[in-house]
Amino acid sequence: MGLFAELRDACAPTWQAYVDHEFVRCLGDGSLPEGAFKDYLVQDYLFLIQFARAYALSGYKAQSVDDLRGAHEALGAILNELPLHERLCARWDLTPDELAMAEEKSATVAYTRFVLDVGMSGDLLDLNVALAPCVIGYAEIGQALAPRLAANPEHRFGEWIAEYAGEAYQHSADVATARLDDLMDQPLSSSRRSQLERTFATATRCEAQFWQSALA
Repeated sequence: MGLFAELRDACAPTWQAYVDHEFVRCLGDGSLPEGAFKDYLVQDYLFLIQFARAYALSGYKAQSVDDLRGAHEALGAILNELPLHERLCARWDLTPDELAMAEEKSATVAYTRFVLDVGMSGDLLDLNVALAPCVIGYAEIGQALAPRLAANPEHRFGEWIAEYAGEAYQHSADVATARLDDLMDQPLSSSRRSQLERTFATATRCEAQFWQSALA
């Protein structure tokens, strides 16, 4: 069992509350209110900007050329998500500049700054553990919702589902999963494992709170 699976299983109820959140279920069955989807997209755009900074930080924290390449690839994957949000938000006549200038909600600030704080105070493994619930969790959600899109090609949220169920994003998640094991270059002590479990669980709770903030 890899590190990601161990961390996920250590907070199984928290993980389930994230990947099977009401927001995700409503998105999957098409019943999510338009206003909630718009709110989510705007906040996720701001979220991705901060996560891009976190991946840039991982480049600074790099200890090898392979670390630098990994940071570069991950940063590129995050930046490649922004056009999806820009296209979807264009239906409300929101421009990229307007998205970038939107006000961050408390859940967005709490989550993104937590990740950046972990990255600043810890090492590259700490940072990647904090990033993992988002990157890998969205791939799991995309796979779970893919049958909805297959059954209904005109799904209201089909473009979003296709993005995260797609091969490119699934590859990014696989790389992130393997990266955790690569960074764990020696057996973890019990105290170190507990620390990583707390980081992972906190980031996972932040994900669920991020969904919830769009429904509020």
